[in-house]
Amino acid sequence: MHTLEGSDHAKGFRFAIVVARFNDFITDRLLAGALEALSAAGIESDDVTVLRVPGSYEIPIAAQRAAETGRFNAVICLGCLIRGETPHFDYIAQAVSHGLTHAAAATGVPMAFGVLTTNSAEEALARVPAGSGNKGWEAAMAGVEMATLLARLGDGCPGGPS
Repeated sequence: MHTLEGSDHAKGFRFAIVVARFNDFITDRLLAGALEALSAAGIESDDVTVLRVPGSYEIPIAAQRAAETGRFNAVICLGCLIRGETPHFDYIAQAVSHGLTHAAAATGVPMAFGVLTTNSAEEALARVPAGSGNKGWEAAMAGVEMATLLARLGDGCPGGPS
């Protein structure tokens, strides 16, 4: 039996981070966590491109376009949806998750899901502490692992070391 898995080190790989501005008191912390994780994984700041979009609903199209450029080994998607009094939350959460699944399948580029879906601002804040408990950190590390796994599979993942 052969087992392949990704690595937590990806020096020379390139990443896009698509981050929503809506609920920026959370998404700025997600971004900080993701950038810290990428640095810990050996990724240089010049190998990271941040794309800011208005809200979580806009993340999938920006992520897909970034992937289609062939410049990135993975796209890390960060946003925050906080449940309100209407079903709007449910529609947006479903659209974002389906959109990112479609984008990853259409492009073959991993899309790391770091979009929080919480019932309150307090729940969201609990998910963005400093360090590895930050959900932005976790999403970035999932992106690193998937990018390195696909590179090991030799599927032509763009831009990474051979």
